[in-house]
Amino acid sequence: MTGSEILEAVLLGIVQGIAEFLPISSSGHLVICGDLIARLSGREIDPEGNLQMNVALHVGTLGSILWVYRSELRELLGRRRLCVGIVVATIPLVIVGFTLKDWFERFFQTPLIAGCGLLVTAAMLWLGQKLEREQHSLDDITPRRALTVGLFQAIALVPGISRSGSTIAGGLLTGMRRDAATTFSFLIAIPAILGAATLEGQKIWENGSTGGNSAAMVVGMLTAFLVGVVALRWLLRIVSDRKLHWFAAYCLTVGVATIVWQVLATRPPGVE
Repeated sequence: MTGSEILEAVLLGIVQGIAEFLPISSSGHLVICGDLIARLSGREIDPEGNLQMNVALHVGTLGSILWVYRSELRELLGRRRLCVGIVVATIPLVIVGFTLKDWFERFFQTPLIAGCGLLVTAAMLWLGQKLEREQHSLDDITPRRALTVGLFQAIALVPGISRSGSTIAGGLLTGMRRDAATTFSFLIAIPAILGAATLEGQKIWENGSTGGNSAAMVVGMLTAFLVGVVALRWLLRIVSDRKLHWFAAYCLTVGVATIVWQVLATRPPGVE
């Protein structure tokens, strides 16, 4: 493993650890950063290697959730309504993932789409905070509220639309308290991330792919885990302090910048 591969793995791990939990879209940032790294290094993007690294990074952030919410997970089986809510919220993602996942991967994995998705994330974060009602605790979750949050999670398959941002905003719009919306967002992230990593891992196994660097993937995974723990704990404080508009402004700025970059990069030579 070369020094540049270590540096790239650490960089992607930092991006994943931050963007998976802060409501700024890890998938969108990985698409944008992956394209930038490829352009700056002068090499072509390796789809198979990227897929394996993406799985490793998501396993790392899954570990972050399991660590931060270990107490809640130990008590989960005794909270029947919450367990039902997690199952209901996962259904839309399963349906969309199994029926449209390949279509999403084929047509939506571009920096331009990620930039547009970030604008959607900015709008959802602003609306979620603006219209929050702070009425219901985590134990008040109903199938209807869970399904609404699950629909918000399903649209986050589009790069640039933050899974955490959309689900927290969805929870706030259903009247959940800020702490309840945030906790529910990351509890339903466990089956979502685990399912996605399992499916991608199966694809890698079936293809017999060896394109990824195992040592680099371990470095990326550990980096994503450590950074993810810090980012997740920071997010919990930010949401409780009602500062989601910070991230709405960030997503708006990066989204616009990415769209402008892509438009200029694809403009035919000689066009002013």
